[in-house]
Amino acid sequence: MVSPPTRYLVFFQYLGTKYSGVMGTSNDQSTVGVQNYLEKAAENLKAIVPIKFHISSRTDTGVHALCNSAHLDIQKAPGKPAFKEKQLVYSLNYHLRPEPIRILNAYQVANTFHARFCALSRTYVYRLLMGCAHHSEIPVFERDLCWAPAGGYLNVPAMQDAAQFLLGTHDFSTFRSLNSETPFQSPVRTILQVDIQPSSGFLSHHYEHRGLEFWELTFRSRAFLYRQVRRMVGALVAVGQGKLTPRHIKELLEIKDSRAFPSNAMAPPSGLFLKSVEYNEAGGLRVRCLPQQHCRHWGLRKTQGKGKQQRAVRGA
Repeated sequence: MVSPPTRYLVFFQYLGTKYSGVMGTSNDQSTVGVQNYLEKAAENLKAIVPIKFHISSRTDTGVHALCNSAHLDIQKAPGKPAFKEKQLVYSLNYHLRPEPIRILNAYQVANTFHARFCALSRTYVYRLLMGCAHHSEIPVFERDLCWAPAGGYLNVPAMQDAAQFLLGTHDFSTFRSLNSETPFQSPVRTILQVDIQPSSGFLSHHYEHRGLEFWELTFRSRAFLYRQVRRMVGALVAVGQGKLTPRHIKELLEIKDSRAFPSNAMAPPSGLFLKSVEYNEAGGLRVRCLPQQHCRHWGLRKTQGKGKQQRAVRGA
């Protein structure tokens, strides 16, 4: 008798510059996504049934992920034990070595769990570089990891005022790009968080003497529309450049027409990062896809860190 497959929730990160988004569509090199490489690595797990990664959050071509998530089912041969979480992480990462993709951690979950539909929220961060008079001033280590808008510095207080209009539940038709799924999706979304803060990221202090400043725009919602974050960032930057006023953001929301969005205002993909995906449990335990965490949600099993138990994040 064949035992039922074991389902795992995995958290992973990637640099998205070379991929056609996270969702793979074919073996054609022009449309290969992160998912293709994850499933190719999984071929080495010797499962009875080919393994498919069910991705929680789609990212577009050139967009990065500090932490995305997916679930997968592994059907082992009769008599073979299920993979332990660390064993699964090490094995997948071994076969992902040539790629800028890494599995952060894995948890065994109940078969009713779904990485996409069970997500409580998703958080995106967009990195802006201010102070560049010319694109050649972008630090080499930051290429493809930020956006340096033309004109150097931005009016951040005006951007922060404009961002408040995006908070809450709205029809975001103006702030979405059209695709094949548009007719089947409600344009109503609830933005739970919008923050515009200076960045204390890696190597930022090395650039201060050159007059360069990194800022992060953070957006959190249960779900986003196609290219919604990039459009919101682009509109806020236009406010920072004086091309729009904060009140224009409210007016764009009220128009509810994607054709009303200012031409060429959408932010490029290079500065966008999926920061985290959060899951919860009725008992109040919240889990975000960050390394060195565990939870009991959907049957997640406790794991032990070296020398001490890893701690879950409550109310994060």
